[in-house]
Amino acid sequence: MTVLAAKHFLHRSHITEFRVLELLVAIKMWTTPDPDLSRHDSEKWFKDPRKQGSKLPFPSLSDPPSLDLSVIVPAYNEEERLPAMMDEAMGYLEERQKNNPSFSFEVIVVDDGSKDTTTETALKYSERFGVDKVRVLTFEQNRGKGGAVRLGMMSGRGRQLLFADADGASRFADLDKLQAELAHINTEENLAVVCGSRAHLEKDSIAQRSLFRTLLMKGFHFLVWSLCVRGIKDTQCGFKLLTRPTAQLLFSNLHVNRWAFDVDLLYLAQHFHIPIGEVAIVWHEIEGTKMVPVWSWLQMGRDLVLISLRYKLGFWNIHHKTL
Repeated sequence: MTVLAAKHFLHRSHITEFRVLELLVAIKMWTTPDPDLSRHDSEKWFKDPRKQGSKLPFPSLSDPPSLDLSVIVPAYNEEERLPAMMDEAMGYLEERQKNNPSFSFEVIVVDDGSKDTTTETALKYSERFGVDKVRVLTFEQNRGKGGAVRLGMMSGRGRQLLFADADGASRFADLDKLQAELAHINTEENLAVVCGSRAHLEKDSIAQRSLFRTLLMKGFHFLVWSLCVRGIKDTQCGFKLLTRPTAQLLFSNLHVNRWAFDVDLLYLAQHFHIPIGEVAIVWHEIEGTKMVPVWSWLQMGRDLVLISLRYKLGFWNIHHKTL
């Protein structure tokens, strides 16, 4: 390398280093250190459709549990798909309570700022089963799936808390498998997470996808493995069960509000050395997905890079006590 070429290389390197520094400064400026746990006043209450005009306050996740199970259902424009999911879930839960009267549960449908009649659809189940079993949390504006799951969790009364997608893609009865695994891995501190998994179905799903979408999926999995979470085959399945202390710790630290929130959740679980189980579940492709092909994957890939950078550089705070 000539002296002139060396000088040119060093000059270019300094420019690159400067641009990286500029980018990190920009990321730092765009980053809020703590998650936003605030609510609009209207999001602190739920309606009882059996009592005209009644408003009742949601409890807090920091309160002692008063039920066995809380089911959180994030829903955005789900007026068409929600009834099938709710019919299956309530059928399973009611039958379980019939066989074991001591079993208690609630379902919290979180309407994430829908533009359709999702809230009205969910309130029909509150009217049918009563607000002790079905409650509806309606957002003033869309926050994203992660934000919906977080505030739903923060409003739950259960000793165990499950979040399940509103599309009904998972079979609700597979909750039995998740609870068996939770009992197996749970620690003395009552800390554990169990993920429903579709990894066993991957070969069939690849056969139905285009090569481009398969490459996007593989690229996403590689980013998850290399940047954030290792040892979990399916981070994105919307069927996860947590103990109450685990939900308190993880959701009070969760920063990501949209699609990549599952990765944020599991990154935090591994940071705290919380045992994570993974159980194969029945899962079916349901029409009407809210994910936009390609664009949603690219957004999630960007979020994975930001999750890794913000935690590793200390831009995001992690509190070892719940907020």
